[in-house]
Amino acid sequence: MISIPSYLENWTPEQYQMLEKSVLIAQHRIHETGLFSDEALCELIDRHPDNYLTIAGMGNDASKFEWMTGERGDCSAQDLLRAVKEGQLWLNLVCLGRFHSEYNRLVNSVYDELEAKSRGFQARHRSSNLLISSPNAMVYFHIDLPVNMLWHLRGEKQVWVYPSFDSRFVSARNIERLINGEMAEDMPYQTWFEDYAISFRVKPGDMITWPQNTPHRVTNCDGLNVSLSTEHRNVIAKRRINVHLANSFLRKQFGCQSLSSDVRGISAQMKEMYARSMVLWNRLCKQKSCEPFSYRKRFQVDPDAPKGYVMIENEDSGSFREEEQLLASV
Repeated sequence: MISIPSYLENWTPEQYQMLEKSVLIAQHRIHETGLFSDEALCELIDRHPDNYLTIAGMGNDASKFEWMTGERGDCSAQDLLRAVKEGQLWLNLVCLGRFHSEYNRLVNSVYDELEAKSRGFQARHRSSNLLISSPNAMVYFHIDLPVNMLWHLRGEKQVWVYPSFDSRFVSARNIERLINGEMAEDMPYQTWFEDYAISFRVKPGDMITWPQNTPHRVTNCDGLNVSLSTEHRNVIAKRRINVHLANSFLRKQFGCQSLSSDVRGISAQMKEMYARSMVLWNRLCKQKSCEPFSYRKRFQVDPDAPKGYVMIENEDSGSFREEEQLLASV
């Protein structure tokens, strides 16, 4: 790993102040560390636990949800990377820092620098995922529950960002469903959303971030794409999740409707206490929580196949009725 005095490149005081408040693009030097070459990626894939590796495929139309996950099989890291380069795949090495100390040190160094230079910025419960994806691959309209920062390392991608905290684009009920594990991060999408989107071309050395739960989607341009996705929480981020969780409890237990998701004021603090007490109560009563939703695995990686994978027996690459029904059940 190449030692770099500062990972944040020429940030202005205004950029530090914009963190978590609005969409922000700034520069970084993480891609200069030598940790994300083909050789480093293959070594990383081989050392990463298979049950923390997500492999996904997708279609070509952002308005038609065709996301599916698959199995690595006995594919070597080199062949898996080749399948990504030549096919239409998206890899997510989940919880990167938990299993790889050098990457954990890198992420903590970046966050420590942000906390030191940005007044009031706090990054608790830090985590990181490494995203490796094909040229022209896409990630559909979705949100992230924690605060998310995307540090782009290789290739180029187009990112569309939509208005934050606006129920026209993401309903509070769907955020509650996500927190409860009833659905994935993908959200219902309509083409008129594009009238309100702002778009950015993201290149190596760019970092893009936005307020918590801001909806967005991504389409890769030419070349293998590699990005480091870091996530964190702070007092307000944790409260926002707890307010949504409290609202979910209130809907299910008392039939409450028209509930506020505002994180300000005494009402939000009381909801946070209520959510935490309900979680503790359920744990003490040993109530079994449902398994978080995940898309079923429908293909297996094949680096010699046109898209880098072949469908598992009895799976149809053209049928997404189950996924469409999930997104339609708002």
